[in-house]
Amino acid sequence: MNMALLIVAGVALDALLGEPRRWHPLVGFGRLANRLEQRFNGGGAGWRSHGVTAWVLAVVPLTALATLLSWLPGVDWLVDILALYCALGLRSLGEHVGPVAQALRTGDLVQARQRVGYLVSRETAELDATAVARAATESVLENGSDAVFAALFWFVLLGAPGVVLYRLSNTLDAMWGYRNERFERFGWAAARIDDVLNYVPARLVALTYALLGNTRLALRCWRQQAPQWDSPNAGPVMAAGAGALNVQLGGPAVYHGQLHERPALGEGRQADAMSIDSGWQLVQRGVWLWLLIICVGAQFYA
Repeated sequence: MNMALLIVAGVALDALLGEPRRWHPLVGFGRLANRLEQRFNGGGAGWRSHGVTAWVLAVVPLTALATLLSWLPGVDWLVDILALYCALGLRSLGEHVGPVAQALRTGDLVQARQRVGYLVSRETAELDATAVARAATESVLENGSDAVFAALFWFVLLGAPGVVLYRLSNTLDAMWGYRNERFERFGWAAARIDDVLNYVPARLVALTYALLGNTRLALRCWRQQAPQWDSPNAGPVMAAGAGALNVQLGGPAVYHGQLHERPALGEGRQADAMSIDSGWQLVQRGVWLWLLIICVGAQFYA
């Protein structure tokens, strides 16, 4: 089946069904990852070599299985579509950020804090309305890159094996890629591999955000602010996204009881419910743009 049709089918399934409510493959993978972490990093004693071994055991067999299934005549197209569908999180992203914006619009700060806590790892109990909106907008921009665009990128490049490799690697980074005593050594491989896999997609996403918003400001924020961010991939995505939306993001945030003085991102108005909605719409428009490019490009390589 044509690559463009496979991608449209995968995106359509995500739009229609959202994430599987029961037996989501990533839930089972998360359990496997927890067992491997307990085995190779008990008490936070694992070294980098243990993290590499655990990553290989978690990712390589499942990627190999996806490769074998994608070679089966007659069902290869179905494997591709299902792999992409399970890797995408577009509808889920909207379902998570929408209630945050709605709670802010109705002035229910307690509900807004609770809802944004499902999206971010920072502490949310003491956030004011602006900080809640800032956290949610940042999450829209970054998760749009990780859970949507990067999955599309790796599917276009390598099909089902590529999207499985990416999604599993990204999941391990989310579980193990912390810079704390427990994961500093063990999670190093998961974090670095995810950085490599996201390097090109993140910059394509930053360019997408810039093209679909305030282009000049987005490019300037990307150039000037992104290098100050800790993450080599989140920096370009969120700086360009903040500039595209004309909104102020970044700034201090509390993670695991410690205050982190993060650089400022973007320029313009303070974050609010409208900036969350605008960020979500920016991601959606970006997906339409990518689908258009993929479909047009497929005509030249059919």
